[in-house]
Amino acid sequence: MSGYSAKQVLDRLSRPGPHPVLRGDLALVGLPGLVYTPEEGLGLPAVAFGHGWLQPVTRYRALLRHLASWGVVAAAPGTQRGPLMSARLLAANLSTTLDVCTGVRLGTGGISVDASRLAVAGHSMGGGAAVLAASTDERVRAVVTLAATETRPSALDAAREVTVPGLHLAAAEDRIAPPVGHATAIAEAWAGPVQLRLLPKTSHLGFAEGRHWSELLLDGKGERAAQKLSKALVTAFLLRTLTKDKRWDALLEEDLKSATLLFHRAAHPTPTT
Repeated sequence: MSGYSAKQVLDRLSRPGPHPVLRGDLALVGLPGLVYTPEEGLGLPAVAFGHGWLQPVTRYRALLRHLASWGVVAAAPGTQRGPLMSARLLAANLSTTLDVCTGVRLGTGGISVDASRLAVAGHSMGGGAAVLAASTDERVRAVVTLAATETRPSALDAAREVTVPGLHLAAAEDRIAPPVGHATAIAEAWAGPVQLRLLPKTSHLGFAEGRHWSELLLDGKGERAAQKLSKALVTAFLLRTLTKDKRWDALLEEDLKSATLLFHRAAHPTPTT
């Protein structure tokens, strides 16, 4: 859609893509969780998605299915669901999920993933875990976070080691992970190309679908507007970084009222000696 405005691209990418979608269960290969794939395709890109604290992976089904409809294999490990969630272990699970995507012929055998087209993403602590995974897994080519929170070990420290492109979406009304203290710090520390966008009127749980009992403990609830925006932005970013598809660049380059571009850097400045 070269020559189209960001608004036009947003409208297109927020709707399902051209590929019929298959759903699978990672438990069949030894890891609990979900995987969505296009109906067929060889050498596809893939993303491993980390869930937020106390959030079931089913709260991200629509996003995973959406990415698959645009040709991206999307898988989410359903591990670390307890209150003592370990970001370090979830990061390891994200790498294991990429192992599964690249090492197992998916679907009926007509689907494969290109090991040079891999990304990690996540919401809340899952976003922090994605940063941790990217700092240690050399296969990762792109990172996306939604309302990322600081973790232990530190996602902020890990961001200084990540040289691949990063897209960070922050929620303006997030009282769990205020953007200034979490997503902004991670974006500013990022070693590679990076952009940070702020979604107004969005809470910490705005990116999660449906309802869940954890809303009694955490701030906010699922919000359709935030989910629509994140679907389009994440899709555009992954297609651009993993497949070099430039048709959707307007959405990534322009400032949007609904997703303000707070911070953008083509690459981290090289220190002078």
